[in-house]
Amino acid sequence: MTWFAQEGDALARALDLPRVVALEAVGSTMDEAHALATDGAPAGTLVLAEAQLAGRGRGGRPWRSAPRAGIWMTLIERPRGGEALEVLSLRVGLALAPVLERWMPRPIQLKWPNDLLVEHKKLAGVLIEARWRDARPDWVAIGVGINLVLPTTEETAIALHAADPFDVLAEAVPAIRSAAFATGALSDRELAAFAARDLARGRRLEAPTVGTARGISAAGELLVETAEGVQPCRAGSLVLSPLS
Repeated sequence: MTWFAQEGDALARALDLPRVVALEAVGSTMDEAHALATDGAPAGTLVLAEAQLAGRGRGGRPWRSAPRAGIWMTLIERPRGGEALEVLSLRVGLALAPVLERWMPRPIQLKWPNDLLVEHKKLAGVLIEARWRDARPDWVAIGVGINLVLPTTEETAIALHAADPFDVLAEAVPAIRSAAFATGALSDRELAAFAARDLARGRRLEAPTVGTARGISAAGELLVETAEGVQPCRAGSLVLSPLS
């Protein structure tokens, strides 16, 4: 099997990874990665597909993954501890945003907890799923979808401009791995970097709770100012109130 006519072994050598599984089509790269990790796949194993027949995002929502319309991938890592998993989707977004801006005429913004947007249109998404053994993560699967071609039926999406998929992959994978290797809570530098790209900061929100977005905490929580004070939100989807 191949990905954009490239064999997995050649891609693994080019990306300095132990293994790349290159597929023309798969139900979900995330599901394929979990199956490989169950069989002992090493950290740094990458699953790539030209198309996903059942791609998904957070909460099981479908992710449109048309053939060769994007980079659909899942990377397996095996962290020593689980303390950084709560902030991993944010770290991956922070790592990818400056990389992908090479192919965008406008700045990339981050939407808590896992989306990359340009002018309020979705460019990429991150999905983190971990499997645990004896209260420790056995592996984490880092799923990333990046639009290369604008979906004709999706008005809220945007795609990279004139991007070669191999060039994008060569820069995105090291950035993702760097984020996966980081430990602990978000640093002051990371919090400042997120604040500079925060789509919601200062905006009124309808969800995950009604109030005004005030950034994120070092633990990756969304901070929302409500009538009762600033509330940290650990889960849910961020929904902006319409601009008046």
